[in-house]
Amino acid sequence: MIDPIEQFHLTKIFTIGHIGNHEIAFTNSTAYMLVAVAIIAVMTLGAGRALVPGRFQSVVELSYEFVANMIRTSAGSEGMKFFPLVFSLFMFIFISNLVGTVPYTFTVASHIIITFSLAILVFLTVILYGFYKNGLKFFKLFVPSGIPVVILPLVVLIEIISFFSRPISHSVRLFANMLAGHVTIKVFGAFVVMLGALGTAGKVGALLPLGLNVALTALELMVGFLQAYVFTILTCIYLNDAIHPGH
Repeated sequence: MIDPIEQFHLTKIFTIGHIGNHEIAFTNSTAYMLVAVAIIAVMTLGAGRALVPGRFQSVVELSYEFVANMIRTSAGSEGMKFFPLVFSLFMFIFISNLVGTVPYTFTVASHIIITFSLAILVFLTVILYGFYKNGLKFFKLFVPSGIPVVILPLVVLIEIISFFSRPISHSVRLFANMLAGHVTIKVFGAFVVMLGALGTAGKVGALLPLGLNVALTALELMVGFLQAYVFTILTCIYLNDAIHPGH
């Protein structure tokens, strides 16, 4: 039996140390996160600064402008102070998703603890900067203007619940999409293997799920980019709430 969930299992490579009775291990997830960081480092540090950019430098510059425009559109020019954070999030999620589409690799975003950690980072940044910049005026985020007094308490309650549920929706969206996509690819890949074992007729029948698997892999590449974009654009929108808390 081919288990489509097996590809998400964490495998210990070596033990780093212990905290009490808890083992701190270097896993395959850690390794592929470092691979993603290494690829980003090579891209950004090795791009060069030529006046006439080559292909490699052009890709890096396009990535820079893409994220910068996203921030300016969603959070204004003041939001550019968060460019290092937003750019790092976008590149890390996109590159790790890209690496995860390679057969026999590991998809980092398929684990909710990874995506939730990134979402909590954004959530805490919004809260800390919101209070740092606006003080108690940050609470204006929960009190929309122009709301009748009669329903204002209900609206404030909804706004508070919506705000504190952001890390959940922010993380689950990325996690669920990457998990579902890779499970689907694995299932159709299993069909190819099982049909191929049935002889000539089975091999002919396996062409259909094989073709679908190729199409799904191409789709997963696009989904990997779109999920990185969605996570990043939501980050920009949330940061805008910290910069301009008034509705």
